[in-house]
Amino acid sequence: MAQQQISEHYQALVDMGSNGIRFSISDLSPPTARVMPTVYHDRSGISLYDAQYESGKKVAIPQAIIKGVLTALLQFKRTCEDFQVPHDRVRVVATEATRNAINSEDFRQQIQSATGWTVEMLPKEEEGRIGSLGVASSFDSIRGLVLDLGGGSIQMTWMVSENAEVKVSPKGSVSFPYGAAALMRRLGEVGIQGQDSLRKEMSANFEKALQDLDVPDSLTKAADAEGGWTLYLSGGGFRGWGYILMSLHSISPYPIPIINGFQVPKSSFLTTLEPSSDQEETFRISSRRASQVPAITFLIKALTQSIPSISQIHFAQGGIREGLLFSSLPATISAQHPLVTATQSYAPPSTAALFRILESSVPLQKQNSSGPPSALTSPEMLTSVVNLLYAHASLPKDIRAAAALRSSTNGLLAHANGLSHVDRCLLALFLCERWGGDVSPTDELYLTKMQELAGPQAAWWAKYLGGIAAGIGDLFPAGVVREGEEGLVKITTEWTDAGDGKSASARALLLTISMVTEGREGMLEDWLESMEKKGKKKNWVGGKDGWGLKVTTQAKKIKKIAVAR
Repeated sequence: MAQQQISEHYQALVDMGSNGIRFSISDLSPPTARVMPTVYHDRSGISLYDAQYESGKKVAIPQAIIKGVLTALLQFKRTCEDFQVPHDRVRVVATEATRNAINSEDFRQQIQSATGWTVEMLPKEEEGRIGSLGVASSFDSIRGLVLDLGGGSIQMTWMVSENAEVKVSPKGSVSFPYGAAALMRRLGEVGIQGQDSLRKEMSANFEKALQDLDVPDSLTKAADAEGGWTLYLSGGGFRGWGYILMSLHSISPYPIPIINGFQVPKSSFLTTLEPSSDQEETFRISSRRASQVPAITFLIKALTQSIPSISQIHFAQGGIREGLLFSSLPATISAQHPLVTATQSYAPPSTAALFRILESSVPLQKQNSSGPPSALTSPEMLTSVVNLLYAHASLPKDIRAAAALRSSTNGLLAHANGLSHVDRCLLALFLCERWGGDVSPTDELYLTKMQELAGPQAAWWAKYLGGIAAGIGDLFPAGVVREGEEGLVKITTEWTDAGDGKSASARALLLTISMVTEGREGMLEDWLESMEKKGKKKNWVGGKDGWGLKVTTQAKKIKKIAVAR
């Protein structure tokens, strides 16, 4: 009975793309529907695009290939039955390769006869819209240009996505026949002599598309103010390029092996445009994807020539599958912040009260450049920290900090869709320090790389606020703040003189903790001592020559308060 209740919220999808066929079952039950947890995922490497070409000529999809597709679909049908997915919650969706196949109708009829499933054909314009929604699902907000690179085509549009309201071009998206596999074939046809002409053709088409998409003036002005357009890239070809950039990142090894939310500036995006012979050895780069790198390189050169003003590039996991799921969610769910949604199931009983106590410890920055970054102190981040405040409490003390450090990449939140690398990094550092920040030698390198990714200032503030969270967790070990008990502790952090005659901006803090100490003897003193240690230069991020703030503390003991029972 319990499994049946769960499976009522399951959605099974088959995404029949040009380069492969993806099978998935997602759990859209509350409260985690916004991050669309995947309970099963598989992929068949059958390329429906390549199957339609022999000696450079287009042919019908061979029966041998169709047989392979049917075998994979029947296997997935058995899997759906084992997961008890309702029959009416299975969708089979096909895109360009199936849409343009000579024997498309016969191919789809064979699928229906064998499986009982009807293949939904996405029109070209709808394919672009759904793909864009998949990208929207991959971030909490979006403002920029969205490009989805498939095997047969690339889709382009603009998008503004905030608070469940997703705006795209009224003309949908513009589609070009420059998918990774299609462009490889085209490059082979034109030869080296024809590459310059092809590049000019592509650049001209991209430029025209940008004009035809009716980009809002507000979005154009925002791009100008921010030093260029923000690009959001999806599709297997672009994701492969992202993994190559990740392998060549200045932080090596790069600590978050998840492509969604990875971002680079334009300079990094363009510095690796010359194909390398060892790309097949790169993590998550298959031999097929490595063979397409020259075509993707060619595409990126043409793209950046047509859109010269580019600032940041974000990589997204979301595509057709994620777009179909995201489009089925009510606005109240799609508006949720993915970081909060992903952590909500771990929330303690008194989340709101604990949040207020933690939030009170954030200093008023008053334009102080030494203050914590907004990403670390946003309501969403602080709520997520409170939600996970006790998530690792049941583990042996030796590994709590390490487990918390890795929770956002290969632990509790590894499954969560929609998280940026900034969010994953800062949350991990915050939670690691909540459990003392002491990790074994096997995790020290990972901790160092995460600190490098965050930057020394953000990493130190994660240590400081994580220490505050640790004290709150000790004071309320069950996550329960009884009625009237919120006044047991009051925390303030103020800027102060560093004690060397410099101004308050000279990186010094005064931490004041007011607390009812009766029955908690020694707790306040231990808490303050641990916080002062974080201000010692030897404990700064990067050591004595690194980044940190001097921390002085002040204790105030409160008389016993009346507590409702």
